[in-house]
Amino acid sequence: MGAGVIVLRFLKFLTSFVVAALVAALGVAATYGLKWARELPDYRELDNLTRSLGSETKIFARDGAPLGSLIPKVGDQAISRTIVTLDEISPFMLGALISNEDRRFFEHYGLDPYGLGRQFQRMARGDSVQGGSTLTNQLVKNTLLLDEYQQARTPDRKFKEWILSVQVERSFTKAEILQTYLNTIYWGDGGPVELYGIYSAAQAYFRTTPKDLTLAQAAYLTILVPNASRYFQYEQVRPLMRVLLSRMVEDGWITQAQMDAAWREKVQPRGWQVTYDETGNVKTAKLVDRTAKELKAVVTTRAPHFTQQVEQELVRRFGRDVVYGSGGLRVYTTLDPKVQTAVETASREATGLPPGATLGATIINPYTGEVLGMIGQKLRGTEPPAAWNNAAQGQRQIGSTIKPLLYTTALSTGLDQTHREEDRPVSFPCTGCKNGVYEPKNFEGATTYRDMTIREALDRSLNLVTVRLADRIGLQTFFGKIRELGIQTNDGTGLAAALGAVETTPVKMAAAYAPFVNGGLYRAPRYITRVTDARGAVLFDVNSQPIQGKRVWTPQIAWLGLDMIRGVVNDLTERQGGLASRAKFGDWPVAGKTGTSNGPKDFWFVGTTPLYTGAVWVGKQQGGDMPIYYYSGYVNAPVWRRMMELAHQGQALRQFSEPPGVQYVDAPDQQFLPNVKLAVLDPKYRDAANTEVQADAPPPTPYRETTFRPSTDPDTLLVSLDRTTDRLATEFTPPQNIVQRRVRLEDLPGYAPDENPAPLKDEQPDPEAVKAAKGVTGTTQSVPPAAP
Repeated sequence: MGAGVIVLRFLKFLTSFVVAALVAALGVAATYGLKWARELPDYRELDNLTRSLGSETKIFARDGAPLGSLIPKVGDQAISRTIVTLDEISPFMLGALISNEDRRFFEHYGLDPYGLGRQFQRMARGDSVQGGSTLTNQLVKNTLLLDEYQQARTPDRKFKEWILSVQVERSFTKAEILQTYLNTIYWGDGGPVELYGIYSAAQAYFRTTPKDLTLAQAAYLTILVPNASRYFQYEQVRPLMRVLLSRMVEDGWITQAQMDAAWREKVQPRGWQVTYDETGNVKTAKLVDRTAKELKAVVTTRAPHFTQQVEQELVRRFGRDVVYGSGGLRVYTTLDPKVQTAVETASREATGLPPGATLGATIINPYTGEVLGMIGQKLRGTEPPAAWNNAAQGQRQIGSTIKPLLYTTALSTGLDQTHREEDRPVSFPCTGCKNGVYEPKNFEGATTYRDMTIREALDRSLNLVTVRLADRIGLQTFFGKIRELGIQTNDGTGLAAALGAVETTPVKMAAAYAPFVNGGLYRAPRYITRVTDARGAVLFDVNSQPIQGKRVWTPQIAWLGLDMIRGVVNDLTERQGGLASRAKFGDWPVAGKTGTSNGPKDFWFVGTTPLYTGAVWVGKQQGGDMPIYYYSGYVNAPVWRRMMELAHQGQALRQFSEPPGVQYVDAPDQQFLPNVKLAVLDPKYRDAANTEVQADAPPPTPYRETTFRPSTDPDTLLVSLDRTTDRLATEFTPPQNIVQRRVRLEDLPGYAPDENPAPLKDEQPDPEAVKAAKGVTGTTQSVPPAAP
């Protein structure tokens, strides 16, 4: 076979192979082309995106005064982005960007043939696919394809980018594309926010506006576009600026004289100290403060902690897309500027705080639940406060401020203020406690060793009486009530909960005290009254959706509870042990309670007037003990008094509104409570005490009797007690009042019932009570674990 024949056959084979390869390639391209076309986002969304980029949710006080705006977010990251138009941007910035990023921007239709050639060469060599070569490509990548690819460089992303770029160029003008690009480009880390758009870049790096950017500043910002981390290497940026300025001369954007002047300009990006010689060359460059270019996450004229809560409520109610997009919202809030000023002033003037302590304080309207003022930190001069909001975010142990809620619950079960409990040591079985028992003590261990009215016990904030009262009405009865008041409990806390081993926030404590003054209705704290979109369409209006209060107390019981906390403030002087008398101001009636958690870690005062209810917490931001010689009555009560007296200025004096069905009796122990009268229910209104006593639920984990197991401790006995008398149950004890307790044999005589208990007239013993009184055996129902 001749050489010519061989060559012809080879050429024929090669031609067939090439044709087959082309057909296959076209088939693959068609397959992937159809796939990518189906996956393409709608290029018209760029128009909606452009509008939403400039969305701004504006927040107003109740009188219409502006509080500020919410910064948009991308995911969970706050961004700083303010939309500007092209005529609000320096022409130098436009020229620098086009010369550096896309010199043929006004000549192509989204795809630059020269750029495409370079991309195909890289792909043929197996090199990585580079970023978009036109401004339109970059705009598409950073908007329409951002969520899908997260900047990943893949062939399918590039093909989608090219197709979308052509579609965008057909639908938008060059001016619109350039304006959108300048408002969306990423310009680095701004600390609490990410910097997007030319406005944020001009503000962060030079504290100027885009329109006032000089040629040198515009060149500097342009060099950061491909890589914002260049901010940290100014000496490397400088030569790139010179190349860019030369390009701008070549492209006709500036003259040589303008370039020379710009090169001699002593550019000082925020945070840098740069020295130059007379010709514009850098002599020294030192980064002295890398935080100098940071911008705030929330732009507010005032009340940043309150605004944070507004933002959270908006997101819960409407969702992130509505709050940060769709043109933004107009939000009218509950904040009263006068009350806010009162809270802020009290915070600034608070000089008696323990070393290292901060505070959180709030005032609410007890009749509506509206938060009128809030500060989450101790304010110090003009220094901006830390972002953490102790008034609404800090979950802190509330100490004795919980006691009025317990005592009022007891009143709602049928007891009255003359009810007596013993102030002497007591212990309760407790798994996990030292020696297997819970043994609370009074503050500083002071004990009177006498029985007293619960009015006096609350005045003196005595723990031993309080725990006995909690055990009498039952923890489940108490827990059920405070949950209705918006305070969450942990059943495992046990009787320590009655002394304040429960965590919540100042704003929730203020809401829990509001029913004392409003007739027994609980309303959750709220911050918003009305919301519209940017066009004025109403999305929410509290007047059209009235919030009904939840009844927690009857009006009469609420008044009895209010009378008790009025006594805390007024019954005893400081010398007599009054812990809250420093809260009084002017002629306004005041009721409230101090509180201190173990350590002490947390100081509290929660109180109310007929007009406002407020709470003040003081403690260390990160937790930890404070000096033991500080007291909540000395620390918190004056802060509460100051913010309240300022908030009440100019208001007509009023009194608490007393409901019908209340009578007054002299305190039984006048030597301890001289000239004090106690509010009690009129017998005709006995049904106002309408809380059913709940049987204590078993602890959350199975209780095992380890301390008093009969086999190891034969000196104890399991007995049935009447919870209302703390004596042995009889056949006349109602079953719901019977509890089992293990007691020592030597203590048994102290639990003896009346020798000859007799039924009331025409009353027969309850058969179930008879069975129970004869001795119920089995697992005891113990107090859940608690720390003293």
